[in-house]
Amino acid sequence: MTTLTTAAEPADVLEYRLTAADRCDSCGAQAYIAAEVNGSELLFCAHHGRRYEEKLRSIATSWHDETSRLTESV
Repeated sequence: MTTLTTAAEPADVLEYRLTAADRCDSCGAQAYIAAEVNGSELLFCAHHGRRYEEKLRSIATSWHDETSRLTESV
């Protein structure tokens, strides 16, 4: 499940939950995926998020994916 919330101002602007300060729990790179498992939030970079996605999705209560930000043009 991808969860992005739209900003109150212009309709084409998105508010992202994860920032550059959010780091992957596996390697320390910038996190683009957040999963809630057993009440704890796990953060992953795109690489580790995809690596663990199949196993985690079955037990995660939420899956927040912002990896689309990696392919957006600036």
